Amino acid sequence: MNTLTINNISKVYPNGVMAMNDISLNIGNGVFGLLGPNGAGKSSLMRTIAGLQKPGSGDIIFNGINTIKDPVFIKKQLGYLPQDFGVYPKISALDLLEHLAVLKGMTNSKERKEQVLALLDKTNLYANRHKAVSGFSGGMRQRFGIAQALLGNPQVIIVDEPTAGLDPEERNRFNNLLSEIGEQVIVILSTHLVEDVRNLCTQMAILYKGSVIAYGEPATFINDIKDCIWTKLITKDERTAHEHSFKVISTQFNAGKLNLHVYSKEDPGNGFMAKQPDLEDVYFSRLAGL
Repeated sequence: MNTLTINNISKVYPNGVMAMNDISLNIGNGVFGLLGPNGAGKSSLMRTIAGLQKPGSGDIIFNGINTIKDPVFIKKQLGYLPQDFGVYPKISALDLLEHLAVLKGMTNSKERKEQVLALLDKTNLYANRHKAVSGFSGGMRQRFGIAQALLGNPQVIIVDEPTAGLDPEERNRFNNLLSEIGEQVIVILSTHLVEDVRNLCTQMAILYKGSVIAYGEPATFINDIKDCIWTKLITKDERTAHEHSFKVISTQFNAGKLNLHVYSKEDPGNGFMAKQPDLEDVYFSRLAGL
């Protein structure tokens, strides 16, 4: 069982931006959701975990080793799938994966070839192993990204916005693959898509303006706002008045009207109906400071 402990990490960039503000998390095997809007500090935290930058203060302990003092230790245990990644043109999936395996330090040719073929099979790319990765569809390319992230049997895998742009079928296939991987290692899923966290993660944290504003189990967060979320369909012209009168956490167009979600511990009246809360309601209510 792997353990990753983040203790009071803070980072201020030279331009004065507080990228991380006293972040503390405990992460074990499984898929851990790192949820937040753009600019929340997710990328800064991932870079720090990966040993690509040092924090201004705080420590990160992975399996008993302080990785701030020994960043090479975490790098040897790490797999990373960025949001966007380039590939060499006209290079097959098989050849590119083997090339990346060499760069990752896999010097035994027999073991390297066995793992490359096994990963292509695991990511359902074996039949396309001789095709150029540059010609892959978005979903196939993301699955190739997972294959390269798994080279060398890493114990921590970071994936950054992995399902952005994928169609529903590819998203489901990709999420099933992540869930399977998370049974044996730590997978940190950084995203602004609530749906991915809801489908995959048993533990999560919401980051906002460099701080952790929620940390725990999604089911617990949902239960915390039970009987507090209300919904109503309104016209666009009614929006401003409702935003002044109620704690609106989100709005969504529905058949030409606005579907309003508001937070209230008591029945707000005025035509609102009680709504069973979901993780999206948790996310927006936390961002609103409720």
